[in-house]
Amino acid sequence: MMNELVAKKYVKALAKEFDFETLQNVSEVLMALAEALNDDKIKAVIYSPEVSKEKRSEILVAALSGTKSKEIENFIKLLVENNRVELVADIATVLQSYIANQKREFSGIVYSDSDIDEKILNELSTGLGKRFDSTIALSYVKSDFDGIKVEVDGLGVEISFSRSRISDQIVDHILKAI
Repeated sequence: MMNELVAKKYVKALAKEFDFETLQNVSEVLMALAEALNDDKIKAVIYSPEVSKEKRSEILVAALSGTKSKEIENFIKLLVENNRVELVADIATVLQSYIANQKREFSGIVYSDSDIDEKILNELSTGLGKRFDSTIALSYVKSDFDGIKVEVDGLGVEISFSRSRISDQIVDHILKAI
C-alpha cells in the first residue's frame, strides 16, 4: 500500500512531464523493465549491496538504450539515486491504471458458479460501458459464488446477484403480502 502511494506521486510527475502518447510508451518501457527486474539473476545483481548506485544506473540505462529517451534515462537514474528501483513494477501498474482512466478503458471479472456465455459477457460489457461512459472488457472466472458477481476495479464497481438472497426476498415479500 505504501509503495502504491509513492508510485502515484511518480506517475503524477510523469503525467505532468509527458504528453499522452509518450506516457503510453513510458508505460510499456516500465512494464518491460519491471518484468526484467522479476528475474532472480537480475534481482541478485541490481539489489546487491556490493553494486554501487552508479553501476546500477549504468546497468538499467544500458537495458533501456533502445528507447533513446533522455527523460526515461533520467527517471531511472532518479529511482536508483533515491533507492526506489523496487518501485518500478508498482509505478508501471499505477501508470497503466492512470492511462486506462484517461482512455476510459477498464477490465473486469465476472464470477459465477454456472457457466456464462460469451454473448452474455459482451452484453454485460456493453451495458456497463454505457452506464459508466467507458469501454469495459469482462472476463469470466468460475467460482463457488451462488449467483453472479461483477467487479470492475478501475471504476471501483462491484455488482452481485445472489440466488439465495433473491429467494429470501421473494419469500419475505410473499409473507408480507399475506
